[in-house]
Amino acid sequence: MMADSSDQYESVLCVKSEVHVYRIPPRSSNRGYRAADWKLEEPAWSGRMKITAKGKTAFIKLEDRITGELFAQAPVDQYPGMVVEAVSDSSRYFVTRIEDGNGRHAFIGIGFADRGDSFDFNVALQDHFKWVKQEGELARQEAAQISAPKLDLGFKEGQTIKINIGNIKKKESGGAAGKSRPMGGSLLPPPPGVKSSAMVPPPTAQQTTPTAPPSTGMILDFGDPAPAATPPSQDLWGDFTSAGSGSAQDSRSGWVQF
Repeated sequence: MMADSSDQYESVLCVKSEVHVYRIPPRSSNRGYRAADWKLEEPAWSGRMKITAKGKTAFIKLEDRITGELFAQAPVDQYPGMVVEAVSDSSRYFVTRIEDGNGRHAFIGIGFADRGDSFDFNVALQDHFKWVKQEGELARQEAAQISAPKLDLGFKEGQTIKINIGNIKKKESGGAAGKSRPMGGSLLPPPPGVKSSAMVPPPTAQQTTPTAPPSTGMILDFGDPAPAATPPSQDLWGDFTSAGSGSAQDSRSGWVQF
């Protein structure tokens, strides 16, 4: 919402140092005003133009170029509209309705020597009323939000809610089942319809470590009256009985015969 006009400040939208004012004849038809019907070589007044804005209203002020004294003023509440109207034969001339503050008004023609000045004059008014339109739309939206009932999303007294977390339990149980290992080593679980007692794992073969027979190569069995004959190549005592330097009787005499 816009504030009261007495509390609003006045902003300057555009300033042009040279503008001409013309007396215009009454409109003869509905075709619009034509600058060719004016006495363009004889302007009624020349000075400075200033466009200001206060709230929604723009003001076209014609002032003296040196002293700044106000010559005429045109309040504009809509553009394009009845207050400012472009002529049909030129882009540098406009018809403006001025007011004296006492309820009296008159239509005059204004013109710019430079085409760029007339362009700036036109754009300044268009931008102002574009802003006025946007402000009006925002004000309507704010009013609609204020008038709309507010949603009460809070819990009422004694109101409870129920949360179903069954999916989380299923996920946890599925994870535990996936991590568990089947009993009995690498055996697979029994197929459907077969009792677990019928599936008996095969007995595992016990590995026995063979015990080496006692070595009797270096032990003399004194209790055996008839020792087994040992081949000459496996005689542990060597070829002492067949020594080349002595006889068999000499070799026997050097050992004790048991």
